[in-house]
Amino acid sequence: MRQKQTFPIAGRLPGWVATRHWEGISEVRSLSAPRSALMYRHRVVILTGQVRRKRSTMRLLPNLLSRFVKNGRLTVIFEDGFRQVFGSGQDGPDVTIRLTDKAVEREIFFNPELKAAEAYMDGRLVIENGGKAFDLLSLFSVNRTGLAAHPVQKALRKVWRALRRRQQNNKLGLAAKNVQHHYDIPTKFYELWLDETMTYSCAYYTAAGNSLQQAQIDKHRHIAAKLKLEPGMHVMEIGSGWGALAIYLAKYCDVKVTAINVSTEQLAASRLRAIEAGVAHQIDFREVDYREVSGQFDRVVSIGMMEHVGVVHFDSYFTTISRLLKEGGFALVHAIGRMSPPGTTAPFIRKYIFPGGYVPALSEVFASLERTGIWCADCENLRLHYYWTIHDWRLGYEARREEAIAMMGERFCRMWDFYLASAELGFLNGSNFVYQILISTRRDDVPVIRDYIVEEERRLLSSMQTRA
Repeated sequence: MRQKQTFPIAGRLPGWVATRHWEGISEVRSLSAPRSALMYRHRVVILTGQVRRKRSTMRLLPNLLSRFVKNGRLTVIFEDGFRQVFGSGQDGPDVTIRLTDKAVEREIFFNPELKAAEAYMDGRLVIENGGKAFDLLSLFSVNRTGLAAHPVQKALRKVWRALRRRQQNNKLGLAAKNVQHHYDIPTKFYELWLDETMTYSCAYYTAAGNSLQQAQIDKHRHIAAKLKLEPGMHVMEIGSGWGALAIYLAKYCDVKVTAINVSTEQLAASRLRAIEAGVAHQIDFREVDYREVSGQFDRVVSIGMMEHVGVVHFDSYFTTISRLLKEGGFALVHAIGRMSPPGTTAPFIRKYIFPGGYVPALSEVFASLERTGIWCADCENLRLHYYWTIHDWRLGYEARREEAIAMMGERFCRMWDFYLASAELGFLNGSNFVYQILISTRRDDVPVIRDYIVEEERRLLSSMQTRA
């Protein structure tokens, strides 16, 4: 077999090198990577000892990638076998991808965050050398500022911002449909990779090395402690998932819980789990939108729900919570936020994962509290806990991925690859974090000294250990 040979190109392309294979030259790259050279993909042929460039069409994707990928290394193999390398090779992963057709190159240029995911889902973007979606998205996450700075991407983001109120208009009926898109996936799929409590929200890691299940139980105890519950109280839970928190509160705090959800699949599973835990008589699971709930409660708790409300409905959400509280009561809201200014939902997440969803900036949360006249009595930021949580989810999912494929199909699981990887990296290298706020209609409904939280956590831990 003939060996390939790398040699300098003299004369017309100084500073460039080419790799010669037996069939000719198949790869050209610049040693100094001048910006002008990276605006086109060049096809090079040898004619009478001279190098000629065919530049019949402007190549959009290399133009984007050259300005975007600075850390790590991305090697792109185009549909005709041509290779081009981007990045410094330092401070990031080394990833090679292969594009299987010409159309995908243009699609990714105009909307990389959506079209790269779709191309991966459809097998048109192949990650070579045993790489995973996590590797490609890791490279993206350490170069994300460069992508946002590209003129085309700036223009695209302006369009997204202009449309965000329409995209997040989760009116009655549509809100339920959007939630069901994600949560009415068969429960058995989630059972593959969630912990035994079936908690699908950020855990609370009180010590390094804690298991996912222990961290979820610790989260439930942390929330219960903040709520300062007394036996016989009535708690409203807005967005109850698979019932893990409601079951914990009923079992260890001896309270009654009304838990609402618009996912039929989750509610059915929740009722069965409450029966198994022996607390079904204390929990009333209802399929209803939060805006349609009546009555008053000693406490209101809402975990991972505000992300589904939409910026248009923040005031309605907080007003509803206020209306549901008895005099002297207070509420806890646990949700994902961003440390950056108000923005939009990534197009892949918006289309495939959480239609109508939005992660607010804290400035948007507090502005709504101001407009609705509600006190924020406490705010805690859990900056890395969701990164640790999703990391555990992703490892659990990957360990049982073949079972997931048999259940849901290859394309769905490729979508889930992209989702878990992008979510995990968003909490590691992006602007996302989780916050917990305590809110009330009066300034002193929540204890003014935070020591009560620690004291109550210790009491609950002792109670759990005694029961065990």
